[in-house]
Amino acid sequence: MSRTPGPILEDLSTFQYVTGIDIGMQSCLVCVLKPDKQMVIKPTTFANAAGGFTELFERLAALGVAPGEILIGLEATSRYGENLYHALQKQGYTLCLLHPAQTHQWSKRRGLRAKTDKLDATTIARVLLSGEARRGYVPSELVASYRELIRLHIHLADEAARYKNEIHALLQVLFPEYSQVFADPCRVTALSLLKRYPGARAVTTAGAETIARFLHELAPRNYGRRTAEQLLTLAQHSVSTHLADEARAKSLAILCDQLLHTQANLAQVEKDIEALIERDPHTKGIQALAEFGSITTAVLRAELGDVDRFGHTKQVVAYAGLDLEIKESGKWKGKAKLSKRGSGLLRRMLYLAAVRSVRLNSSPFGTYYHRLVERGLPKGAALIAVMRKMLIVAAHLIKTGEQYDPTKVGANYAASPRGEAA
Repeated sequence: MSRTPGPILEDLSTFQYVTGIDIGMQSCLVCVLKPDKQMVIKPTTFANAAGGFTELFERLAALGVAPGEILIGLEATSRYGENLYHALQKQGYTLCLLHPAQTHQWSKRRGLRAKTDKLDATTIARVLLSGEARRGYVPSELVASYRELIRLHIHLADEAARYKNEIHALLQVLFPEYSQVFADPCRVTALSLLKRYPGARAVTTAGAETIARFLHELAPRNYGRRTAEQLLTLAQHSVSTHLADEARAKSLAILCDQLLHTQANLAQVEKDIEALIERDPHTKGIQALAEFGSITTAVLRAELGDVDRFGHTKQVVAYAGLDLEIKESGKWKGKAKLSKRGSGLLRRMLYLAAVRSVRLNSSPFGTYYHRLVERGLPKGAALIAVMRKMLIVAAHLIKTGEQYDPTKVGANYAASPRGEAA
């Protein structure tokens, strides 16, 4: 769920009871208040499982009113509250998903210093009664799928980068000359060979004939006897001290195996993301942007979610944290800075796309950047302007399903729902 404020909760007079639920991985806490803040059910624990849900439903049913007359607030807690949210939704309760930052800010303004699960459940209910609660965005099946795959991709990519760093470090002591044959030791062929013969000593022991056969199995068109002999010569004259050689070789072999598996999984996730994009009718327009790859497209869909909920392009910009924030106090005038609310991942992908556009001769976003710089705008500020332009164009294409027209990028790409320039 995003931190960006959503619509304020509807009139509370339609509800007989207001409920706050604090969600944990194993258990949850619920408390129920009347609109006059009188506590009806003190903070009570129930299991975050089917039996606990049944217990909760029984307690709420005992209040003697229809589910629609009970307003329930829950904090967004990654996956832990997802099953409970949908179970309550099926029962017909009115739900309000809150970002933890919203309840934290509310508590802070009222000087509530203590923080316990029991207090959290009560605080959630009181936030609802304050009239300040804003509904969080609950993603659709499609958007949730994007988010799941993108988060998995980031995790695997980070894991692969860590393995690569450790492999490079071990090669420096086991076989530093290896890169003279394989410029990138983390490509599949080089990695598979390292897994089998992890270090100069292992290569020397195996001999050229054995290594040549294995290379022929891995990549018959690219490597063979000549490569094997070159490797053997380098291994025999390696500067490796062979200190802790056996233990380090074992580490290298395992890391190579881990990286191979991670790379295979990463490739599969990328295929799944591309397949999801192909099935998604909202991505047809942004797929035409040369500056966006499949991962950037998926991040836009995952982080923006349903763009129809934005009534104005300014809301999209603020949602991404690309709006300006100015802090002033008395005579002190602060500099305008990006608010950096919302998704840091979205901003990072837009930044990379903006940098890419500057290097593309045919990119209208690159042309826009150079024009801003020529007018005297600092390069960093010009990149941010390109990021905003990319975001606005992407949101418009996702929302309308229109075809991408690069000639409109330099001007106002589209009009907002209120008729103002985007």
